[in-house]
Amino acid sequence: MVNEGKLIAFGPVPSRRLGQSLGINNIPPKICSYSCIYCQLGRTNNIQVNREKFYKPEEIMHAVGNKVKESQERKEPIDYLTFVPDGEPTLDINLGEEIELLRPLGIKIAIITNSSLIWDKEVRDDLSKADWVSVKIDAISQNIWHKINRPHGSLKLQKLLKGILDFSDSFSGYLVTETMLIQDINDDGAELENIADFISNLNIKKSYVSIPTRPPAEKWVKPATEDKINGAYQIFKERGIDVEYLIGYEGNAFAYAGNAEEDLLSITSVHPMKEEAIIEFLKKADSNWDVIKKLIEEKKLVEIKYKENKFYMRKLPRKRNIMY
Repeated sequence: MVNEGKLIAFGPVPSRRLGQSLGINNIPPKICSYSCIYCQLGRTNNIQVNREKFYKPEEIMHAVGNKVKESQERKEPIDYLTFVPDGEPTLDINLGEEIELLRPLGIKIAIITNSSLIWDKEVRDDLSKADWVSVKIDAISQNIWHKINRPHGSLKLQKLLKGILDFSDSFSGYLVTETMLIQDINDDGAELENIADFISNLNIKKSYVSIPTRPPAEKWVKPATEDKINGAYQIFKERGIDVEYLIGYEGNAFAYAGNAEEDLLSITSVHPMKEEAIIEFLKKADSNWDVIKKLIEEKKLVEIKYKENKFYMRKLPRKRNIMY
């Protein structure tokens, strides 16, 4: 057991997926079942799959309760309490009990998991107690899964995927998927189609396509390019998946600014826009194509072709800020 109450709860912080989120760090750094090549925390020193006790559930409850109280006193809203630790949250054998202890706070509970232990029914039972769950699906092919996620040697991909399917069939809350795209690893058409085919069979609300937004564990790792990200978006869309980008833009990305440039950059950081959609938008904004030319010249917007159609998306920044 570790007494690190100050480190257990943090925020609230803005989250594209969850609004104002108060983070719960229920795993000491860095204990995980994966050692992902893109992890912002570096390589995993303690790679394990056996669940254990890290903190007393009461420690979690008190740390989060105090943070909630402080936020309420400052009139800061909290939309979710989110288990998003410095490792894999489901390694915590007390996860289910912690969720139950936090329920009286009256705030929705979210969990962001790498899915590696979801084949375990007890893990699925714990996850089912949350209101919102994100499951990671970076690869469907065995060799690509090993390259990108570098799992514990005992883990089996097909068993894991079956666990995700089982969970999606039984979970009554809000389920989403997240796929991290890495250049020349899992961003080719064939693997993206495999991933999209699998996700299309899940009972999910939304699927997020993301890229690394902080320095990765391995220096050679690069995020997928704009055209690859757009390609993934279109492949997912073609299979009827409600898909969004998760590429690290923060602040007033969702706020209506009443400004054509601001609104275009906001929209295209989440969804690519077809040329005809841009034209319609500009009409409503009482503007013209000069806005698009300007944003492209300023390297804020990029034009991408996909199946004879032109799409526009926000240019990926050189320096990226993380957002979970």
